[in-house]
Amino acid sequence: MDKSLKTFLKYTGKDYYNRSVNPPVVRASTILFKTMQELRKHQKDIAKNKDVDHWDYGRQGTQTTVQLQRLLRKLEDAYQVFLTPTGFSAVALSIMSLCRPGDEIVISDGVYRPTQKLTDGLLKEFNIKAIWYNPNNFNDLKNKITKKTKLIYVENPGSNTFEMQDLGKVISLAKKKKIYTAIDNTWATAYFFKPLKLGFDISITSATKYYSGHSDVMGGTVAVSKKVYKRVWWYNHVSGYRLSPDDAYLIIRGIRTLDLRMDKHQENTKKVINFLKSQKKISRILYPYKTSSKEYKLWKKYYSGASGLLSLIIKSNSKSSVYKFVNKLELFGIGYSWGGFESLAVYTDPVELGKRPYFKLEKNEHLVRLHIGLENPKDLINDLKKSLKYIR
Repeated sequence: MDKSLKTFLKYTGKDYYNRSVNPPVVRASTILFKTMQELRKHQKDIAKNKDVDHWDYGRQGTQTTVQLQRLLRKLEDAYQVFLTPTGFSAVALSIMSLCRPGDEIVISDGVYRPTQKLTDGLLKEFNIKAIWYNPNNFNDLKNKITKKTKLIYVENPGSNTFEMQDLGKVISLAKKKKIYTAIDNTWATAYFFKPLKLGFDISITSATKYYSGHSDVMGGTVAVSKKVYKRVWWYNHVSGYRLSPDDAYLIIRGIRTLDLRMDKHQENTKKVINFLKSQKKISRILYPYKTSSKEYKLWKKYYSGASGLLSLIIKSNSKSSVYKFVNKLELFGIGYSWGGFESLAVYTDPVELGKRPYFKLEKNEHLVRLHIGLENPKDLINDLKKSLKYIR
């Protein structure tokens, strides 16, 4: 178990009033103080990022969200962690905190589709230019850095297509050029990889996924270094992005079993891939499993484990038969999101991949994303085996 998780109770506190093992859900808008002096001192402590038991106004959070922030600070090795109502709002908070009109953001080609829409769409209206780089070519990133570059934004591995980058090289380049760095670390979570420890300024996680683990809550986390804390604090303050105490409680509940679940997701995925790699109808498995591959070596260099999300590239001249493969799966639900206890499958159209200058599906290639859940892996393999027969 991760040391951060072992110390859970120490950093999330106990409910001594009700004597419950879980911290209470505190819903509040107005927070009371005994004197004006106490209120002002409290505000100064918050400004200095000192540990506090509560905020001075409900929009900033309550005792419940404070407990989650404390836990995540330890887990992420962060100076501070900001909580948002969704994973995507964590992406928006990170980018909007650092970029201003006239800036450029150099962004990995393989990022989450809504992140593409934000950087290529909305930012353009604010005169912030998004420049895409090939995640498989470090020199392409290097050559696209200019004097206007404010931020290098990475998602590793890439969304849907799972490209692995040499993150140490990215950090070295950014530090040399005095550029901020942010990474979407939802796939691995801080349990398998701690970006801030490597040198990233911001580590983003969709808490909707593995941190929650139960597919019943949405949330996002932005773990920051001291270097960018004030900038993120300011935009967080004026943007009003807030996680509700009820959702914070559910995420705290999920993180209690994060290590057990992540280890099981990884174990099940290895077994499923051992079956899939021998299937002739599958031309490629997008996951760092081949020990001889560049992806595996880069994963092994920085990560202590791998999660349950992967993609299959299926060769077929019949899209309807690939649809049928997905439709006939009994243990895999059809739907978006992932990171819960259940296995999922979804056919990903080229349109859903978004603007991808550096990734193209060949003729008669189809991409199906799988999330391997916590079910019995033998049952999952049998389900896949049965459904693969429908592909033509």
